[in-house]
Amino acid sequence: MTSIRLTQYSQGAGSGCKVAPDVLDSILANAGPGAINSQLIVGNQGHEDAAVFDLGTGQGLVSTTDFFMPIVDDPFDFGRIAATNAMSDVYAMGGKPFMALGILCWPLSKLPAKIAGDVVSGAQTVCRELGVALSGGHSIDTAEPIFGLSVNGMVPLENLKRNMGAKPGDKLYLTKPIGTGLLTEAERKGGLDPGHRGLATETMLKPNRIGEALGRIKGVNAMTDVSGFGLAGHLEEMCRGSGVQARIEFNKVPRIKVAEGYRRQGIVPEATARNRNALGKALNQMDDAHWQWLCDPQTSGGLLVAVDPAWDDDVERLGREYGMTLEPFGECLRAKEGAPTISVVG
Repeated sequence: MTSIRLTQYSQGAGSGCKVAPDVLDSILANAGPGAINSQLIVGNQGHEDAAVFDLGTGQGLVSTTDFFMPIVDDPFDFGRIAATNAMSDVYAMGGKPFMALGILCWPLSKLPAKIAGDVVSGAQTVCRELGVALSGGHSIDTAEPIFGLSVNGMVPLENLKRNMGAKPGDKLYLTKPIGTGLLTEAERKGGLDPGHRGLATETMLKPNRIGEALGRIKGVNAMTDVSGFGLAGHLEEMCRGSGVQARIEFNKVPRIKVAEGYRRQGIVPEATARNRNALGKALNQMDDAHWQWLCDPQTSGGLLVAVDPAWDDDVERLGREYGMTLEPFGECLRAKEGAPTISVVG
């Protein structure tokens, strides 16, 4: 453990650094369409977690990249979290990662190369644990520390899951609790209770390997991972892509309960309000406690899964095999004109 606090060298933290979803839509619209390739099954036309290329063998190549500024102070943990987070996009498509390249942007005039080495060492540790070859990458000297991975994976095309495909009546599940944004903001501001140190890191370091197994369940109609746009933002993308609406029971949403104390103190990431504003009328009116939780930016968050109710036993049984207690926190509804995309009760 070094005395250097990495979070003090960045303007943002983790996936909270992401460009706001409405701004990103504007950027992509201005960029224009990409080259057409009949083998590109999933590109940047929607809000998917990764691109998928049909190899013509019944298998798809899943390709993604994810990087951000420090989310925790410890360099080794920062590398581990960044790697776990980058792998998540492949698992969210029902795939299995097999190779990664590092993306390292480092302010060498402010932070010694040894610290950067600790970051890469953390990523290498996660890659070994998940059976992924960290095979090189690229580095540049920058004003702020940034690290992440470009990851390739494979998925049988019959198991491919997307963030569109949810149907009315589907149950909604989340494989990790939300609240990491609140806790890491408290750490960044130096206000984290010593007894809560490591809670966010523990959650962020749990890999979403269950996604590969969920891909094999026919009744899983849609899947995505929850990151910088918060649970509400990623659920809105799923609903919009699927042509459905959603109803959330707030009291059933998995949460890191101790984070509520920091929210009440006003220790809330700036990206939380940005996420709420981007949703506009897609999210019904509610008090601060509700939207600040639902719009809390997550880093290496859980998988958001829409499941045909005839298959919920299979999903819950799979969760137990992976050491999780999975319970539905909401459902998908038939879309009604003029109604908010996401309604929250409780």
